[in-house]
Amino acid sequence: MPTILVTDLAGESSPVDVDSGQSLMEALRDNGFDDIEAICGGCCSCASCHVYLKGDWFERLGPRGEDEDMLVSSVDAFRDNSRLSCQIQVTEELEGLQIQIAEQEC
Repeated sequence: MPTILVTDLAGESSPVDVDSGQSLMEALRDNGFDDIEAICGGCCSCASCHVYLKGDWFERLGPRGEDEDMLVSSVDAFRDNSRLSCQIQVTEELEGLQIQIAEQEC
């Protein structure tokens, strides 16, 4: 069960223990982070689960997929370290992951 450090829209950081095998979006939603809207439920058809990966995590997780890149790069809050949390599967290797929830544009 990896621990992830989540910074919400208010700038508050909280460590969260999450179950492996689910998407990061599900983990955030299940742990009460209402800043994640997750409108499409994880189908990679919107960008309402947009997060920023801190530190070297973007490089460690690898590139965005084509659909994810198209969606997330179209939002005003896009940054080089943007990802859709529905496209990141939680594994033990994510221990120590640091993310910041992005402003949601729906």
